[in-house]
Amino acid sequence: MTDSRNAAWDTYARTKPQRRTTNSRGETTWFNWTQYPDHGPGADTLRLRPGDRALDLGCGSGGNAAHLATLGVRVAGVDLSAQQLAKARERWPDVDGWELHQGDALTYLRGASTTFDAVYSVFGAAWFTDPELLLPVLHTSLRPGGVCAFSQRPPVEGCYGCQASYIPRGPDEDPAVVRRWDFEPEEWTLMLRDHGYVDVSASVITPPAGSRRTGTLLVRGVRGA
Repeated sequence: MTDSRNAAWDTYARTKPQRRTTNSRGETTWFNWTQYPDHGPGADTLRLRPGDRALDLGCGSGGNAAHLATLGVRVAGVDLSAQQLAKARERWPDVDGWELHQGDALTYLRGASTTFDAVYSVFGAAWFTDPELLLPVLHTSLRPGGVCAFSQRPPVEGCYGCQASYIPRGPDEDPAVVRRWDFEPEEWTLMLRDHGYVDVSASVITPPAGSRRTGTLLVRGVRGA
């Protein structure tokens, strides 16, 4: 964990509004894998039941973690940004069954004594962590049969591997820079299989009808026995 990354994500947190009070179905909590509201698959992707344990890597302002907690799942959320975690606690002060930690995803996973039924990341730490470091540690943190899943933007054609993301700051400041890892679905599939995951899938969810053209990459794998 570095101070520069913390500051970058705190800057990002200040530009993002809180999640809507309700979704289109009138629900006060919900799970969303994509960058579009009320679009794409939901929490069923994780195959969780009440009493199961889940870990949200880069939980941000906590919307997905809060939803799982209301379903009876015991959720840990970890994020570099203290500002994001403060927004989560402000938005859902009465949610039980979750715990929030400030820190780096890899550091948390390496120190965790808990074995999880699912580890997931929605435009979170899985996008901003070297997969060659993350995938084996994440695999160890899952119980046999546990689900690993993450979503992020698909790569720009020809721009693969470690890339730079720029987060705007004040008018007199240079943007903050963080690294992300972009690969085509086929490459993600190979990487997960190489690290011992089974039932691997990786595909791009098409955007909703309209002018938007950028889909959402969703990658999923299961820890074998």
